[in-house]
Amino acid sequence: MRLLRLLCVFVLLPFAAAAHAQVITIKFSHVVAADTPKGKAAERFKQLAEAATKGRVKVELYPNSQLYRDGDELEALQRGAVQMVAPSVSKFGPLGVRDFEVFDLPYLLPDVESVHRVTDGDIGQKLFAKLDAKGIKGLAYWDNGFKQYSANRPLRKLADFRGMKLRVQSSKVLAASVRQLGGVPQVMAFSEVYTALQQGVVDGGENSVSNIYTQKMHEVQKHLTISDHGYLTYAVIVNRKFWEGLPADIRSALEGAMKDATRYERAIAAKDNADALALVRQAGTTEVYVLPEAERAEWKKALLPVQQEFEPVIGRELIQSVQAVAAQVQAERRKRQ
Repeated sequence: MRLLRLLCVFVLLPFAAAAHAQVITIKFSHVVAADTPKGKAAERFKQLAEAATKGRVKVELYPNSQLYRDGDELEALQRGAVQMVAPSVSKFGPLGVRDFEVFDLPYLLPDVESVHRVTDGDIGQKLFAKLDAKGIKGLAYWDNGFKQYSANRPLRKLADFRGMKLRVQSSKVLAASVRQLGGVPQVMAFSEVYTALQQGVVDGGENSVSNIYTQKMHEVQKHLTISDHGYLTYAVIVNRKFWEGLPADIRSALEGAMKDATRYERAIAAKDNADALALVRQAGTTEVYVLPEAERAEWKKALLPVQQEFEPVIGRELIQSVQAVAAQVQAERRKRQ
């Protein structure tokens, strides 16, 4: 009997070791280039996660819409085809979580510090909690930067927008903003934008300068207006069932890796956009126009009805909470000066 027990131990040991050594794979899909802030941060998360879990987790990165376009990646996440994505928060409106469209309201968030106070505080966490019912777990908010308008004719005065076909993400707020300015919104996947601009299917669009440069959109756009009319925020999210099925120590290690990757991402986002703007200017294919404060005030006034239109959908209380955070940041800045 003792010999039989020993034999069983020797037979089962390899299977137990194999089970313990089984590697957990996280497919991390995103739609932008690897050399953007999001792409670089995804690579940093991969390195940190694999090191923190001592190889028990393997992170596979799929940038530039290699697996899924931005219109398809949320559905792929929900059905478990990928475990992690980092879409713009604008994508949650079509998913049915309209509260996130607060980030799309024009000129609501005046600076990066206000964005971080909102995303890292109670507002950001309450918004993430609304994704639970969709089978999604929110892990972090990442920066891209302020959005600017590009086009093949100057966009300076409000009249310049009249009749312009401008690409937007699948957000009703963004589409309404373009219509309010006099343009014609065109919803289109990010991976299709360069070709659409090149062929004249659309006349222009809005994006951060780092995205415009890395996707070579500046090569097919003659004008770029630095308007800072909205902020492009990403949400790093995982399939909730997958996440909750992970061992507690693995989840803890991944959370730590994500915090470190988020600090890194935010540190490089502003620099990458500034560097990209310098490179766009250097390329000489695009005239860059910085919107003066007087013209910016006209844009803000013209876009105010968009906030009023979507207040019943997004919620007055949520909008006012975001405004209060931004006002507090501005007050603190004035005291420091």
